[in-house]
Amino acid sequence: MDFDLFVIGGGSAGVRCARIAAGHGARVGVAESRFWGGTCVNVGCVPKKFMVMAAEYGAAVSDARGFGWTITREAHDWATLIAAKDKEIARLNTIYRQLLNKSGAKIFDTKAVFIDSHTLDVGGQRLTAEKIVIATGGYPTGLDIPGAEHAVISDDIFVLKTMPQRVAVVGSGYIAVEFAGIFAGLGAQTHLVYRQPLPLRGFDEDLRGMLAEELAGNNVTLHPGTTPAAITADGEGKQLSLSNGEVLGVDLVFFATGRAPNTKGLNLEAAGVRTGAKGEIPVGPDFATNIANIYALGDVTDRLNLTPVATAEGHALADSLFGGHPRGVSLDNVPTAVFSIPPIATVGVTEAQAPAGSKIFVSKFTPMRHTISGRSRKTLMKLIVDANTDKVLGAHMLGEDAPEIMQGLAVAITAGATKADFDRTIGIHPTAAEEFVTMRTQTR
Repeated sequence: MDFDLFVIGGGSAGVRCARIAAGHGARVGVAESRFWGGTCVNVGCVPKKFMVMAAEYGAAVSDARGFGWTITREAHDWATLIAAKDKEIARLNTIYRQLLNKSGAKIFDTKAVFIDSHTLDVGGQRLTAEKIVIATGGYPTGLDIPGAEHAVISDDIFVLKTMPQRVAVVGSGYIAVEFAGIFAGLGAQTHLVYRQPLPLRGFDEDLRGMLAEELAGNNVTLHPGTTPAAITADGEGKQLSLSNGEVLGVDLVFFATGRAPNTKGLNLEAAGVRTGAKGEIPVGPDFATNIANIYALGDVTDRLNLTPVATAEGHALADSLFGGHPRGVSLDNVPTAVFSIPPIATVGVTEAQAPAGSKIFVSKFTPMRHTISGRSRKTLMKLIVDANTDKVLGAHMLGEDAPEIMQGLAVAITAGATKADFDRTIGIHPTAAEEFVTMRTQTR
């Protein structure tokens, strides 16, 4: 065989798996046809968070007045933001390539396609590998409605030359609520169109309700229980017709309506690899597909589509195959964040998922900063506690610094901390985080 391991995909899962396997002494090849670092680095988490920060800086200008600063807020310069973002993404691309080169993995800037279960066509070269990893991630999907060609998807947002002044975001998941906050924060007239009663299906109901309030308070016009019916071009603008008969005149219609596993064009049938209804690749606890020497990692498996999960899976598989340390990755109590404005962070079960009779603790308050800034913004914190064992089963937060705070709580909950452990922990004052260790009164 030409390689001990060949990885298809240079995103979070693929790069980590290739790098660690090479570090264990394996002969490794890795192919990426688009950009190193995958969705997260290039058209996902990283550039998206820069945009969230940009929107928050605009709000901070207004907040500063309450603290004695006289600052004039000018119109946002979209071109400056995009140029700065592009520069940082280029730097990260280089780092990913350097990590692979230093590890000894061989890089192929091209597409890899299966010929059989051990053979690949890599940019016209026929290469063989003892083991093959599929880590091709996912891609954004749109809606099949009349005029859909007039809409954009998330990949397109990061390369817009100018910022639209009127935007309709369709969807209510992570990407939808994040970009609704971004566009509104940068000064665009923003609509959020979604078929659910509340955004972020699957999250705790208290968080969902609070987020809807905060979005509306941040100048996002909400259209719950509504679906898009058609899009028509209107000069330089667009007309978005909704299921309730309303028509929105906007400059940009953005479909943030989901993602699908990126398995098209891999010729998986030649290798005998089975896929599911959405194109996802089912795997076992050892990340193996139905073909013994072929594995799949990250979003292409459509299990828990988060960058740190993909990275952890890549590391675990490399250790298992070549490091003499077989292990898996637990998908229990995986923390996650939504970089809405304000952000959400959560770990563990929601109230709806909790065992019957669980104790619920909820606290809602105005952050210290905004008692002076005057901005109408609230923070919500919530703990879910098992009534029998006293273990904290879930923690949820909407408010400033929620993702930074939740990372520490995730350690505690993963370790099995009880509510008594929280209660005997001394808080850091004055912080919002201390509220998690001072919630004594059960809400329900």
